[in-house]
Amino acid sequence: MTVRGILFDVGGPIDTEVMYERLIDAHIREALADEGIAVDDTAYEAANAWAVGSFAPNAYAAIIWRLADGDRMAAERAFARVTARGPERQTARGGIELREGIAGLVERLHSVGLVLGLAANQPATAVADLDRIGIGKFFAHREVTGMHGLRKPDTRLFLRACDDLGFDPSECLMVGDRIDNDIAPARLLGMRTVLFRTGRHAAQQPRSWDELPDAEVDSVDGLEAAIGRMVAK
Repeated sequence: MTVRGILFDVGGPIDTEVMYERLIDAHIREALADEGIAVDDTAYEAANAWAVGSFAPNAYAAIIWRLADGDRMAAERAFARVTARGPERQTARGGIELREGIAGLVERLHSVGLVLGLAANQPATAVADLDRIGIGKFFAHREVTGMHGLRKPDTRLFLRACDDLGFDPSECLMVGDRIDNDIAPARLLGMRTVLFRTGRHAAQQPRSWDELPDAEVDSVDGLEAAIGRMVAK
């Protein structure tokens, strides 16, 4: 079936989150140090790889749990400290870290008649951030987790977005940076998918052929080409 709608994750394809991830990694290590848990680079990288590879819904909580070595109370306290510093991270990075070239692509997709929507585990403020940088107006479906409470990989988030666009999932394409949160649930609904390999989950691998994306890209140019091929089918 012809692709008529495209759903975008925010973190990854649109927002590089480079500073955000660097800050949260530092805050995790500081929170663990407060619990008397010293973490070297090798141990942290191993915990991160475990969290990503195990399809942990919250990679940050999984990293902390792994490094706390089963100490639940220490892990919960550390995670609470990291969570409480969320506003600090947002202020430090000044909102969305816009990927170079993505704004132009979003506008071009909209200009050729494709209907765009969001499918993102983001606070409600993310939509205001998209508006502020000038691309929010191109999205017909503008809801994120902070507005309706649904979180990927819950397929209801995708169904809500497709319904709002007025399309069957088979007429939509999902662009995301995670196999667990984006590709697997979208494919389950019959959507076509593009995996943008970037950031913390760049090396994540499917658990079976059922989770293989229709295309993998690592640049905006590659994303535009992949979308073009799928729209033309």
